[in-house]
Amino acid sequence: MLPEELYKRRHFGTPETLMLIVVNYVVVAVGVELFAMCDKVNWFFWIIIGILAFYNYYTIRRNREEYGRNNIIGYLISIGGLLLMFFLFRAKSGNC
Repeated sequence: MLPEELYKRRHFGTPETLMLIVVNYVVVAVGVELFAMCDKVNWFFWIIIGILAFYNYYTIRRNREEYGRNNIIGYLISIGGLLLMFFLFRAKSGNC
């Protein structure tokens, strides 16, 4: 027989902080591949980044109670990773 505690466990799904980080990486990776791989960065890339920044602001404001110290540190590290990804993608690309 299965223990009774097994039925009392709850699964709350994927945390919003992780979903926000994953969305950031996917949007920036696609945006860089489509609009920022040539010598000049296309203006539409900056619109995408602006919309992503607004989405981040909205999501963090909506889930403010979930963002403790550890989550904020992880989010800031992920922003640094996004910058690194941008520069690495641009360095690996050739001229158009």
